[in-house]
Amino acid sequence: MNPPAVPVALPAWAATVREKYLAGEASTFVLYRNVFDIFRVGGSFVDLKTFLTGAFLSGTKPTVVEVSAEFGVQVVKGDVVLDRGGTMLEQLHSLERHLRTTPGTAIVVPYADTLMPGEDASFVSSEDRQVGTLFHRWSLDRTLNASDNITLIIVEALGALNQSLLTNPKVAAIEIPMPDLATRAEVVRALDAKLDEKRVMRYAERMAGLRAVQIESLMRASGDAAMSEPEREKLILQLLGDTPGAAERARRFAGITAGMTADEIVKLVEPTKTLPAAAADPDADVLALIHARKRELIEKECAGLIEFVEPKHGLAAVGGAQHITGELNEIARALRDGDTKLTPMGLLAVGPMGAGKTFVIKAFLKEAGLSAVALKNFRSKWVGSTERNLERVLATVKAMGPIAVLIDEGDRSFGNSGGEGGDEGTSSRVIARLKEFMSDTENRGRVLFIMLTNRPDKLDTDIKRPGRMDRKIPFFYADNAADRAAVVAAVLRRYDGALAWDAAELASLCESLHGYSNADLEAMTLLGLEFRQRGPALTLVQALQRAKDDFMPPQEGDMIRFMELLAVSETSRRSLLPERFARLSIDEIQHGLRDARVRALGR
Repeated sequence: MNPPAVPVALPAWAATVREKYLAGEASTFVLYRNVFDIFRVGGSFVDLKTFLTGAFLSGTKPTVVEVSAEFGVQVVKGDVVLDRGGTMLEQLHSLERHLRTTPGTAIVVPYADTLMPGEDASFVSSEDRQVGTLFHRWSLDRTLNASDNITLIIVEALGALNQSLLTNPKVAAIEIPMPDLATRAEVVRALDAKLDEKRVMRYAERMAGLRAVQIESLMRASGDAAMSEPEREKLILQLLGDTPGAAERARRFAGITAGMTADEIVKLVEPTKTLPAAAADPDADVLALIHARKRELIEKECAGLIEFVEPKHGLAAVGGAQHITGELNEIARALRDGDTKLTPMGLLAVGPMGAGKTFVIKAFLKEAGLSAVALKNFRSKWVGSTERNLERVLATVKAMGPIAVLIDEGDRSFGNSGGEGGDEGTSSRVIARLKEFMSDTENRGRVLFIMLTNRPDKLDTDIKRPGRMDRKIPFFYADNAADRAAVVAAVLRRYDGALAWDAAELASLCESLHGYSNADLEAMTLLGLEFRQRGPALTLVQALQRAKDDFMPPQEGDMIRFMELLAVSETSRRSLLPERFARLSIDEIQHGLRDARVRALGR
């Protein structure tokens, strides 16, 4: 076999195709995942199809044929004449006659899922099934394979392609990954030759999770109507005024505001904005802008299926719950140090509503310095192209690592009734794929899944096992006046750091607040701040006392008790339990849980 002619800097995935082709392992390749990106050839960037038909196959394959649902069978290189009349199947049979008589043909099949869809056979047309069968037969045909032919099938998600083709031992599936740090650095370097190497690497690090085409759109103008770089630089310089290093900062801002309107630039670079970070870190403001635009691009790319989580407070802002915050601090330290041996694959936060799960977990993310995204209602929104959207999300998340994936109300997404929603098995396939991704040990220290729920009994048991959710953190309402006072004090500090109060008076006030959740305590505290604002003569404790007398907490004792015992039964370490639960035996916990279930649910 003649090796495909390739550019000097061969991407790793393309090198793999070349090696497997030369070794005779396969002549049919399925290229998947990041197939809509751009790839560097010389001094320019081209799409995948152009890269394959031009640079990769140039010189050794005299004939290149494209097969697509849109254009049928067409010759894009060479002087071969094929019969393009009739159905797709008839055109492919004409192509097969050529393949049997003339060696050295490359077949490129973009959007292959439109020709050979992966749906159940009962939902696929007869012609689509026949096309899939034909490519399957070609991959096994020794005559065709010996004629120096190669077939490159392009699809974003493997699940969208005819599955019998993928199980064929003579078909090799090759993943085109999201750009790694070195690739992103190469793209940044090519797009802005003025950047020094240190800035190239800092920009590339901050752009983790972006495709090369997205980096290009971030750093280049998107058309003749957009402001030119000199125009952007002039506008930004006016906005920055006489701030330190304004000229240099304006030049760098101009490089990453390509395609933005003047109004958008003004909103990002306000003339009245204080930029103290520029003195300590001259790149801080530019990196912040890159992060903001990256967030916009990725949320758009993932079709609203994820959103970025950006916590404001660390664990120091959490009141009480030292047994929990101590555990989370240790995990945060391991993440910051890159100690993958001590980093769990996933965290399960369990406990009754209002116990502070969401706030504490977000504070943990801030403490760990971990970027985070939240999965959004995928069961209800991923319709039709569900699997493809999921693969796009997972590929993006993996490329952004280290990162946390937050799944709130996990029982709704991963409930043990998953897949029974009349969606032809889509939900069960989605959940199975997520489970597979969550248990992939290559993701340890890179992707941390965090699930929150007050009903872990509804979760699929398999999702809670070690290797997916290694640490189960139980959350409870504050047990005593001191802990409740700590929660109130933490709320006061968050909302008004200048306030002062007497700790003993605050503890005395909280003595009678037994059964209040963290959410109740926060609501009562904010009501007290409102009363104090209306009546400045009131002391803070007097205002809180008035709020305490006026506030009506929810009364759901049986359900709360049930959820507390669920949290106790799920926890991975007895040392994480408050004293009232820590000494219970397993039998006592299970007996109490059965009784609480009957009282709360009537069964």
